[in-house]
Amino acid sequence: MTRALRFERSLPRYAAAWVAGSLAPGLGARVGPLTLTEIDEPPLPGPGWRRVRPRLAGICGSDLATIDGHVSRYFEPVVSFPFVPGHEVVGELDGDASQRVVLEPVLGCVARGVQPRCAACATGRHDCCERISFGSIEPGLQIGYCTDTGGGWSTGLVAHESQLHAVPEGMSDEAAVMVEPAACAIHGAGAVNGGTVLVLGAGTLGLCTIAALRRFSTPGTVLAVAKHPEQRRLASELGADVVVGADETRRAVRRTTGSLRVGGRLSGGADVVIDCVGTEASVAEDWAVVRPGGLVVLLGMPSTVTVDLTPLWQRQITLRGSYAYGREPSGRSTFEMAFELVTEARLERLVTATYPLDRYREAIEHAANAGRRGAVKVAFDLRGEKRR
Repeated sequence: MTRALRFERSLPRYAAAWVAGSLAPGLGARVGPLTLTEIDEPPLPGPGWRRVRPRLAGICGSDLATIDGHVSRYFEPVVSFPFVPGHEVVGELDGDASQRVVLEPVLGCVARGVQPRCAACATGRHDCCERISFGSIEPGLQIGYCTDTGGGWSTGLVAHESQLHAVPEGMSDEAAVMVEPAACAIHGAGAVNGGTVLVLGAGTLGLCTIAALRRFSTPGTVLAVAKHPEQRRLASELGADVVVGADETRRAVRRTTGSLRVGGRLSGGADVVIDCVGTEASVAEDWAVVRPGGLVVLLGMPSTVTVDLTPLWQRQITLRGSYAYGREPSGRSTFEMAFELVTEARLERLVTATYPLDRYREAIEHAANAGRRGAVKVAFDLRGEKRR
């Protein structure tokens, strides 16, 4: 038996989570479809699959959106119920506690046993896989959203060997659990050469993005927008040249780029804006501070938003989504780069608090209010959990 936090398909409880999460972030965990229970261990789906015992499993923004009922209905065909959340995972191979692994959770053609592979997976771009609802397992864009695999918020999951990366000896569990979010940031930051880059948001994703820009790119100036004092401190330490609060964003971009004011927006602006928030307000801010012909990268997971697209049209802005990871234009694996980034930037310092599964409501509320409480990454600690 596996002890797990399981998310059921229950429309009444999902609606209750939406109401509660609208009142206070993270409150959906108290009334929604997430429950702590004991379930049968997921069977191995086929050759090449391994059992993994999670040691630490992070709580990320997409998890919080799901639990609070604020996730987009777009995901319905690519998720299967019930599922165990948790895709930021460092664990150990079943039967070999000395072999720690980090999970690369995307369920592409290789894991699904799809032959021939889709065009994207054939080139290592499983972030763009066309078969995430097909193959030998149930639909699920990642482990943590697929009923057949389990997830990191448990004492056991299954993963395909192609999804597992060995943790170097000497790397702590706290560092290893940061590899997956670091990989997301590297993929979103891309290779920037020169110019002004604005990173909007300084939670886990924003801070990792700042570190990624400094490690793998050569931006001219990096500006960061951070709400809270601890976020501002870390943003500066990780390489931001200018760190400001949300109400100072336009003024800081105007000073840095020499732009003029045109009503409430700027005549010019940043060359690149990396949006690590993904809300209606943040997208509107993107339009206001990116230069004509500039690039906006949507790295934070959005939901359904209403925005005026006129600036996108008139200023000829390029809007690019960034999901997951795979193989970068340099030819390197994103996860290979992420291990380097975590080590060199000491990203383990972003792991602020850990909780046992029994305290999951407290953990989720802490994660949902992390910035205000001086925290960054909150994770479940499974190292003391016993399998039944």
